[in-house]
Amino acid sequence: MDFQKLCSFETFTQIWDHYGYGGNLDEVTEQEFKRIKGTTYLDHAATTMYPESLIRDYFQDISRNVYGNPHSHNPSGRLTHDTVERVRYRVLQHFNVTPEEYSVIFTSGCTAALKLVAESFPWRPKTEEGKGSLFCYLTDSHTSVVGIRGLTSGRGVVTLPVFPQEVENKAKAAAQGEDVVCQVAHLFCYPAQSNFSGLKYPLSHVKGMQARHLYPACEHPGRWYVLLDAASHVSCSPLNLRDCPADFIPISFYKMFGFPTGLGALLVHRNAAGMLRKSYFGGGTAAAYLSGEDYYVPALNISDRFEDGTVSFLDIIAVNHGFDALNRITGGIHNIQQHTFGLARYTYILLSSLCHGNGRPVAQMYTEGQFESPSTQGAILNFNLMDSHGQIIGYSRVDRMASLYNIHVRTGCFCNTGACQSFLRISSQQMRRNLQAGHVCGDNIDLVDGQPTGSVRVSFGYMSTFKDCQKFLHFVAECFVEKPVTVDQERLERLKTGTAAPECPYHDHPVKISNGKTYETDGRKEPNEASMRGLQNRESNSNAARTLSNIYIYPIKSCGAYEVHDWPLGPLGLLYDRGWMVVNENSVCLSQKREQRLCLIHPQVHLPSNKLLLQASGMDTIAVPLEINSQTHTSDQVCQSKVCGDRVETVDCGDEAASWLSDFLGQPCRLIRLSPDFTRQMKRRKEAATSSSLSLVNEAQYLMINRASVELIQKLMSSRQDDLELLDTQNVISRFRANLVIAGEEPFEEDNWSHLIIGNTQFVVTGQCGRCQMVGVDQETGTRTKEPLMSLSAYRSGKVTFGVYLTQQLPEGSSAPHVLSAGALVHPKQESS
Repeated sequence: MDFQKLCSFETFTQIWDHYGYGGNLDEVTEQEFKRIKGTTYLDHAATTMYPESLIRDYFQDISRNVYGNPHSHNPSGRLTHDTVERVRYRVLQHFNVTPEEYSVIFTSGCTAALKLVAESFPWRPKTEEGKGSLFCYLTDSHTSVVGIRGLTSGRGVVTLPVFPQEVENKAKAAAQGEDVVCQVAHLFCYPAQSNFSGLKYPLSHVKGMQARHLYPACEHPGRWYVLLDAASHVSCSPLNLRDCPADFIPISFYKMFGFPTGLGALLVHRNAAGMLRKSYFGGGTAAAYLSGEDYYVPALNISDRFEDGTVSFLDIIAVNHGFDALNRITGGIHNIQQHTFGLARYTYILLSSLCHGNGRPVAQMYTEGQFESPSTQGAILNFNLMDSHGQIIGYSRVDRMASLYNIHVRTGCFCNTGACQSFLRISSQQMRRNLQAGHVCGDNIDLVDGQPTGSVRVSFGYMSTFKDCQKFLHFVAECFVEKPVTVDQERLERLKTGTAAPECPYHDHPVKISNGKTYETDGRKEPNEASMRGLQNRESNSNAARTLSNIYIYPIKSCGAYEVHDWPLGPLGLLYDRGWMVVNENSVCLSQKREQRLCLIHPQVHLPSNKLLLQASGMDTIAVPLEINSQTHTSDQVCQSKVCGDRVETVDCGDEAASWLSDFLGQPCRLIRLSPDFTRQMKRRKEAATSSSLSLVNEAQYLMINRASVELIQKLMSSRQDDLELLDTQNVISRFRANLVIAGEEPFEEDNWSHLIIGNTQFVVTGQCGRCQMVGVDQETGTRTKEPLMSLSAYRSGKVTFGVYLTQQLPEGSSAPHVLSAGALVHPKQESS
């Protein structure tokens, strides 16, 4: 079947017959989620989006009413107290229980709720007879659950990780009927839904553990309590606690409503409430205490006892409006489950059936089942993409390309190392080796020795639409599938009917590109770095000297370039390069990733007048002093900001520049510059003998690119584009935003240089520049395109790098001014030489 036809709503309805909430979902999303128009947001497992009506109704509420401290007994305090109690009741009602069965303790989030249980549980250390409490958790658990062992190990409590298959398998052979009276308290933790794969674990495990019918409870006498981590589950699925009366249930409200983000809760069963103990007592938690003696009586109500200090009552009030919005838009959580599961199932079926032109599968899916039922699978897909040779494509590359299409996904291990190891078959020894290779949680090192360190996760929310699925599938087909796009029809049909499917057949296949020539690509979608040698520019004279063809400075970070012919060097690099930056109303640096119109601002450094000129179409030119006197700027002008993770001290450039920028960009913003009293040191890179000082650049003093490398990428772009307007050389050069452009002999020869001399100035190469979606911004118009990043990604087949970072080596004690001049000779030194 044709892939385009499979990506139709007609096919979706054949796979799943529940979509939307009885009305026009597109109209609802247009009204409630205007801010994400044009964005394909597929990271709802991290946080879902809040509807505009929730925020509007909430702010109307707190604008109309006077909410005081709920510990006060005045009218405003009573109003807050009563409203908070109403929210507690709504939370319990949502989970089909009453205040007589459960208590709601508000926390700062799900992790805080887990920490509360860990600190309050009556752990008993292991004795010489081997008795003591057990802390058990399913290996497919979030980091915040596994982290409880950090507390228990210090108290002499035995930790017992349990693999998912052990719960069922060992239960069948477990000896039961032990009549040993034992008061030791044990805790078993497991997720209602895996945040990694979306697998829903049986809620019946709750009663099974409590009754000691399941492993490990069946092998260890004592009282077994169950903590059911519901944070991932409750975002799109109902949870009836009458059927699974877990002792502790931590949740986060932003997973359900998108707002508020700093609030969670711990639901505690009445049978477990009395055994929780705490040592610290904050305001409002004591029924009585003496300051001069060790005398303390805890509050009788468990919520009062464990909510130290004043709860975040305005956030709790927002939860009330979250329930209202959810019910008004969707009609309830059961409808949400049907809608989101259908989108996930459809996407899973098509993605897992998608094949390269040679028949090899495109995706390695990480799931236990085949998405048969919303009772066993949530609205989460986890996978890695593969090239036509069966090699894993690193998740960072997928993430970077998704950004080009404005598709938001999540990559990595998702704070669930256990599931990541299990699905990706990473041994503990390999995890340690990955750490030694420099990989840590949250970084972009996606492959170590060709093996993945993480994966890609797509997750749906109640406002997700069929178009989100469609755009995502088209993105995968366009960027990662060797043409022609094929579908394993047999697997597709089996998945539709819920039966197992075989792997896609495959055979080796060369790729044809649009100019009619055929290039062997080792199974990859596009000509890669090795196969493109035949397309390299051979027109240049190999004996010609390398020269510095262009010099650019960028006085204001992320704004337009200013080309110069001769330019002085300062201690931070090119004089005045990235000396200023634009920040938003929260003093966060603006870049072209968020605000593309920055490139339309053209700052110029006018040395004779000692002024920085701000120019843009339709705006009057204004001037800002190039230098500031550290003795004259006031303390209220100094502010703290961050650049590339570094804290920097900056000085505000005044209201005139702020007003000019705000008018042009259409949002409140200000111009700030690096404080002359502050020194920012460069992070030590591989061959930098000394640590250099930096301006507001990202990573190094200079960024250099090779014109021959640009021309090679242009050739590859021409082989990929049939009917699209090709970008000229200057347009492509401007997108890479380099300081120095050289006329080199060979494309990408700069990757192998360790040092170079330009004119009479020496430089050290400190690394390659990793590229992101910002190179897609046309520096002349501010519009965004997918090139040249797509061609660069296809060529490099891994980390998308282009250009090298340089650090200057000026002679110590030299007073003579150093100047770089266009046309200067470039003398490189190879790494091996």
